[in-house]
Amino acid sequence: MEAAMAITTKYCQKELEEYGACVVSYPASWQEKCLDLKLMVAQCTSSHPVIRKIRTDCAGEFSVFERCLQENQSSAEACQPHLTRFLACVETVNLSGIANAAPQPT
Repeated sequence: MEAAMAITTKYCQKELEEYGACVVSYPASWQEKCLDLKLMVAQCTSSHPVIRKIRTDCAGEFSVFERCLQENQSSAEACQPHLTRFLACVETVNLSGIANAAPQPT
């Protein structure tokens, strides 16, 4: 989960900051007041070229990690080897030419 958050923060920082500020501003009603901003974060994470490339190139490793988390809900530590393999895959993804690209409409 930390890895996904780090990637999201790196490429969707503006959207996350706006959403976070909204949540802080409306502690009692943020679920309603900040829905549009939450959707903007989701849009960014699903459409950013870098995140899409990582999802494509490391889909197998991520699926194994995700399945492990589902099977080991009470002990996520058991999935550390799968997370390590996913992160190793992320490090090998060729991001040249897309690292500074803007999100694309989906």
